[in-house]
Amino acid sequence: MDMRILIVGAGGVGGSVVPIAARRSFFERIVVADYERSRAERVVDRAADARFSTARVDASDAAAVAELCSAERITHVLNAVDPRFVMPIFEGAFAAGANYLDMAMSLSRPHPERPHEQTGVKLGDEQFARAGDWEAAGRLALVGIGVEPGLSDVFARHAADRLFASIDEIGVRDGANLVVEGYDFAPSFSIWTTIEECLNPPVIWEEGRGWYTTAPFSEPETFDFPEGIGSVECVNVEHEEVVLIPRWVKAKRVTFKYGLGQEFIDVLRTLHKLGLDRTERVRVGGVEVAPRDVVAAVLPDPAGLGDRMRGRTCAGTWVRGTGTDGRPKEVYLYHVVDNEWSMREYGSQAVVWQTAINPVIALELLAEGAWSGTGVLGPEAFDATPFLDRLVAYGSPWGIRES
Repeated sequence: MDMRILIVGAGGVGGSVVPIAARRSFFERIVVADYERSRAERVVDRAADARFSTARVDASDAAAVAELCSAERITHVLNAVDPRFVMPIFEGAFAAGANYLDMAMSLSRPHPERPHEQTGVKLGDEQFARAGDWEAAGRLALVGIGVEPGLSDVFARHAADRLFASIDEIGVRDGANLVVEGYDFAPSFSIWTTIEECLNPPVIWEEGRGWYTTAPFSEPETFDFPEGIGSVECVNVEHEEVVLIPRWVKAKRVTFKYGLGQEFIDVLRTLHKLGLDRTERVRVGGVEVAPRDVVAAVLPDPAGLGDRMRGRTCAGTWVRGTGTDGRPKEVYLYHVVDNEWSMREYGSQAVVWQTAINPVIALELLAEGAWSGTGVLGPEAFDATPFLDRLVAYGSPWGIRES
């Protein structure tokens, strides 16, 4: 099967997928689609590769996604837009007979009475509810295949398969020492997504208890990140790994903590207090607009910050338990990207580039048959070794630190 890929979204991550994929030969065509076709055209023009073309699509319209897939004979849809558009793209791909990949899953809804104790609708629940349909159709929805979720989940599978006899805890830990010159506040990733994952109740998984929630920014801990990043305070944040990992990897506890920094947390709390994190539309001067969309509009585009950014970002998975030799073991598997390198090599800032490389690797493994499956599957459902080997082959090696 010749692989024909539709990338929905030409923003930071979608735009970074293109120069990475342009160096590979596993696909026949990639169509880059965006609500603003001019954004897609700018991305494709920079690639200067005849295998790439552009289209306009409304990511909120499943029928429009399906129609574009059919017109372009798409075999695989890569969702590279905010998670609020997951379900229409997911459904549009299914209707068109295509396979599907994303880097963030369908949105959660907090428990109406006990949001900081019990889960309501969890991340990905809407997608997993359709798993039987995808399996029956013989097609694959590979969900959460960015960096976090994505590579972090691959690390969890690798640890379970190769490093541990039993696992007490898997904890994804993300930190960076990135600074953006000239801005008092400039998130390096989509602020829409950042608000969603940071202000929702974080989810924790424990053996015997299952999934439960806690308060945002709870359980602060100082984590020492490698390659010069150093110590960063990390707090609980809602994230897909906690939903995905326990489905395929046996562990007594699974957590996700993000190194946000106190200033970033204070800004998010202020946005929440003012109601500027809301997605419900309000009327302003005769126009209806969502406050969160306004926040996103007034902040700089993360994709355009690379020239002003300095430092490194680290994504990784900390695991403790009993090693294959029967002795206590604790490791941190990680991937670090230096912004100066990613800008020089690919023209992409470090955070979006680190996210974008992972679906490209997954697509290549699917094209070759090294990965295969049907249904709604997370990265943990596949052998980690081919993926980690390919990451090294792409020129961006991963590391491991044992305590």
